[in-house]
Amino acid sequence: MIETKHRVTIVSADEDRLTLEIDGEVVSAGWGELSVRLAEAPAVARQSIVISPAGYGLHWPLVDEDLSIDGILRDFGP
Repeated sequence: MIETKHRVTIVSADEDRLTLEIDGEVVSAGWGELSVRLAEAPAVARQSIVISPAGYGLHWPLVDEDLSIDGILRDFGP
């Protein structure tokens, strides 16, 4: 059985920013704040997000970019 580190839901991935719900808290950041690669990627590539099954990170397969949930919380969390 996989132990889940965080409960992550994608609230929105619009043109300007990514908004997530992480462990019941809403966290939002602009693409340029998250990653230069994501900021430069087309919108369709930014919207293709895979949440790791255990809640450790996010992966954008069309951009080949990964971000950790702990890092997002550290930099943009409540």
